[in-house]
Amino acid sequence: MTTTAVTKTPQQHTDDLLLVANDRDRDAFSRLFDHYMPLLRAFTLSAHPGSAILADEVAQEVMIKVWRKAHTYKPEFASASTWIFTLARNARIDYLRKNSRHQSDIDPEYLWSEIPAEDGDPFQAALQKRSADVVQAGMSQLPDDQRLALKKVYLEGKTHKEVAEELQLPLGTVKSRVRLALKKLAVSIKR
Repeated sequence: MTTTAVTKTPQQHTDDLLLVANDRDRDAFSRLFDHYMPLLRAFTLSAHPGSAILADEVAQEVMIKVWRKAHTYKPEFASASTWIFTLARNARIDYLRKNSRHQSDIDPEYLWSEIPAEDGDPFQAALQKRSADVVQAGMSQLPDDQRLALKKVYLEGKTHKEVAEELQLPLGTVKSRVRLALKKLAVSIKR
């Protein structure tokens, strides 16, 4: 006896997600899991071909978040699919940040110090030095709070959340400072 796959409508996915949110319905979660797990794996693999471990980790993390955060889903703002794939995008970014970070004894304050070129090309060395000088000059023109947030995120490799906790600031404030700093830095570099 063969069974045919039943195609679910977007409304049925929304209904299942609301059942998980309101009633912690395991059958509804199982249906969501069966439908979205392969799609989430494919979503991650499309951005990172050959990274099956990454795809599995992200897909599992997303489905855990669906179970835990279903109560935060608002069907009037987004479809179930949009909400779940937003979780997937954020989980993929978090996974990559967390697993690509490494510890270094390099002081970020001296990051722009002169480093000799490996290939000895004086033209390339001059361009690199000029770029570093332009970025350093742009950084020096930023307000202290924005410069500090930008350094912690991009030079120290910390997440916005880690910076917020370290500086005892709201997460939104850190994100705003980084965004504003990047905009100002882009304008100063284009001059």
